[in-house]
Amino acid sequence: MKDVKSQASKNPAPGKQGGLNAEIQARIGHQLRAMYDDVVRQGVPDRFSELIRKLDDPAGNPGDQNDGRD
Repeated sequence: MKDVKSQASKNPAPGKQGGLNAEIQARIGHQLRAMYDDVVRQGVPDRFSELIRKLDDPAGNPGDQNDGRD
């Protein structure tokens, strides 16, 4: 990561101070995707899915709601 910072300071985009060129942006994007890929693969926890399902219920059945205090 150190080499990316040094390249950015040596090769600023013309007319811009501290801009990142396309190669550096692509490297950062690749590294971010690699870091967060695992998070995406984990999926949505069941309790979140249930909450979303309740919020999306158009009838809003008040007698059927569970506040999670069971």
